[in-house]
Amino acid sequence: MAFDLSSIFWIVFALMVLQPLMVSRWLTFKRAQAIRAMEKAHGTRVITMIHRQERKSFFGLSVSRHIDLEDAQTIIAAIKETPPDVPIDLVLHTPGGLVLAAMQIARAVEAHPAKVTVYVPVYAMSGGTLIALAADEIVMGEFSVLGPIDPQIAGLPAASIVKARDSKPRESTFDLTLVLADVSEKALAQVKRGAVELLTPRLDQASAEALAEKLAGGHWTHDYALTATEAKELGLPVRVGMPQEVLDLMKLYPQPIQQSAVEFLPIDVPAKRRV
Repeated sequence: MAFDLSSIFWIVFALMVLQPLMVSRWLTFKRAQAIRAMEKAHGTRVITMIHRQERKSFFGLSVSRHIDLEDAQTIIAAIKETPPDVPIDLVLHTPGGLVLAAMQIARAVEAHPAKVTVYVPVYAMSGGTLIALAADEIVMGEFSVLGPIDPQIAGLPAASIVKARDSKPRESTFDLTLVLADVSEKALAQVKRGAVELLTPRLDQASAEALAEKLAGGHWTHDYALTATEAKELGLPVRVGMPQEVLDLMKLYPQPIQQSAVEFLPIDVPAKRRV
């Protein structure tokens, strides 16, 4: 069978179009296997919310993900269909997202009668931390981080907007700043109230309010890395020690946006000598 240049071009083009789809299907299959193995090992229902930039389309275009209402709808459905006596392991890897969606997920986590454990293999910032507050236990790696839950208004920290308004006379403040400050005060109050709601089953009212103020009050920058040690000191139910099966699961969520600048060779473990 003879192939001309045109035929070769279309074959190569078809392979380029289908390759991302085939890789995606293979990864989906491997993830299902890993999740099933984790469920058998832990005796739990495993739910994941892992936000990475991943090749989704036929042409390999990448999509950046954050916590949105679609995530909330899917996770709430998964939690509701889980039997009340079955513990849940929720694996979180997210930069955050919509407060509304994160709060909906957190309330569903809190409402589940059996134990809910949140695993944070790398990071669960902002809305991810808000969800973690509802868990019975937060498992973090040695270098995993949580983050502040202070709301952002028009890309700016709500607490800083209020501070800017209060730092100058009202008559010399732009109307837009006044409007943003008003919205910011409401957003701060709402997030703190939501955090207290999630914390009070485990903490007393005063401790919950103090922790909510610390996390949502703008005491740090929004990207502040809250380590496991600091989270423990704040009173969160943190345990350090990430299971290997969770780390292996994370490998099945590649991030091919750019080639990593980090390279290393695997370690060859020498075989034991036979006596």
